[in-house]
Amino acid sequence: MREENSKRDKSLTMTMLMTPDKSNFSGTNVHGGEILKMLDHVAYACAARYTGLYAVTLSVDMVLFKNPIKVGSLVTFFASVNYTGRTSMEIGIKVISEDVKDRSTKHTNVCYFTMIGMDENGKPHPVPKLELITEDDKRRYNDAIRRKEARVHSRSLTHIE
Repeated sequence: MREENSKRDKSLTMTMLMTPDKSNFSGTNVHGGEILKMLDHVAYACAARYTGLYAVTLSVDMVLFKNPIKVGSLVTFFASVNYTGRTSMEIGIKVISEDVKDRSTKHTNVCYFTMIGMDENGKPHPVPKLELITEDDKRRYNDAIRRKEARVHSRSLTHIE
């Protein structure tokens, strides 16, 4: 792990070509399950890069499919560590699809993953505190706190004894 928190990479960008093997049953659009799998990979990569630890997915909030993604498109995943707790962190991911022929782009997805940093024995491990530098960092952090509070509230409403 890197020693200086300010030197940690808290964001990650990945671009992939959407090939026919990722298509849904129509054959023209990418299957939502394929996007979910890629989102999980991106969330892991962002969390592991930031912490220097193995990370596991605890939960996924609000996966919103705003627009379909066509087979043959380039898809870029913009991931960022929005919040860190003791062993957990929220990774926000924005997805942009680009038609390689006409260069048009569409915002297709947004979601939030809660990832847990793990030690070599498979136990939760403390993650580095997130340094909030920009106004965007602070906004993302505060939005993540609101989502966390909403999850806790939602769980308390569904608790069955």
